[in-house]
Amino acid sequence: MTLTARAAERATTEPTSAATEAAETVAPGESAEPTLELSLRMLEAEAIQIIREVVAEFDRPALLFSGGKDSAVLLHLARKALAPAPLPITLVHVDTGHNLAEVIEYRDRVVAEGGHNLVVAAVEEWIADGRLVERPDGTRNPLQTIPLLDTITQYKFDALLGGARRDEDRARAKERVFSIRDAFGGWDPRSQRPELWTLYNGRHAPGEHTRVFPLSNWTELDVWRYIAQDNVELPSIYYAHQREVFRRDGMWLTPGPWFGPRDDETLQTRTVRYRTVGDGSCTGAVDSTATTLDEVIAEISVSRLTERGATRADDRLSEAAMEDRKREGYF
Repeated sequence: MTLTARAAERATTEPTSAATEAAETVAPGESAEPTLELSLRMLEAEAIQIIREVVAEFDRPALLFSGGKDSAVLLHLARKALAPAPLPITLVHVDTGHNLAEVIEYRDRVVAEGGHNLVVAAVEEWIADGRLVERPDGTRNPLQTIPLLDTITQYKFDALLGGARRDEDRARAKERVFSIRDAFGGWDPRSQRPELWTLYNGRHAPGEHTRVFPLSNWTELDVWRYIAQDNVELPSIYYAHQREVFRRDGMWLTPGPWFGPRDDETLQTRTVRYRTVGDGSCTGAVDSTATTLDEVIAEISVSRLTERGATRADDRLSEAAMEDRKREGYF
């Protein structure tokens, strides 16, 4: 048999990846150029393949679920990847206690309706027993690392699925899809493994674990277009609504138990929405009139600021703020 014949035989007998199959599904008469629907199908297929790889390769996988849009899409993809079987993945939320009420209500409802197992690591408990100390500025976002690592150790999770994307921050841009964390939960960007094509290596030493990011190649706009395509439900704060806010460090913050507003900060009612969900002390809203998915997508399409750059004060501490936290074990 000639080499050409062997290649032809392999092409007809060997399975192709889900992403390749999605890319090659073009109806007669249609253009082979990627369309919006096709590009989303390819991203979806890639994420589903990664999730299935995690379930097949690891013994105790978990999924980080904060109730934000990225974790909502990730949970939706995990359900798709493993349907009709029940989700064999534990959901984990490191709760700072400073989350907006709408997000917690959404989180609990999704968990109850889906019959999922949710582990909540409450930062308040670590503060109460002295393992953590409240920061002078009131924010608890940097305090999430130790509760996260303690929870991983307690439940012996060997893989954590997260909704981080490479377009969010330069540190996340250089992190692999399968990111090995050492016995202390730390990340060393200088000792990452090569990832060729769709080959992922999750092998790790005892005590280590792997962070896995199926949405690595998605953008914020991809996420919103996928939400519209698959009708993924989100907390109401992602759409424009009236809210009492005050201005701090160029952002609109919601009043709460995080030392605000101060004497020189004035409360006012504005029409805003949230582009990202996080600790209320360092996550700001943006002025917006976008009340529908189409309006949100149109708004993001012309935005000149990334979601974290526009709304996350904790990323402004330094140019390497995210990388410094990831080295210590942060998401």
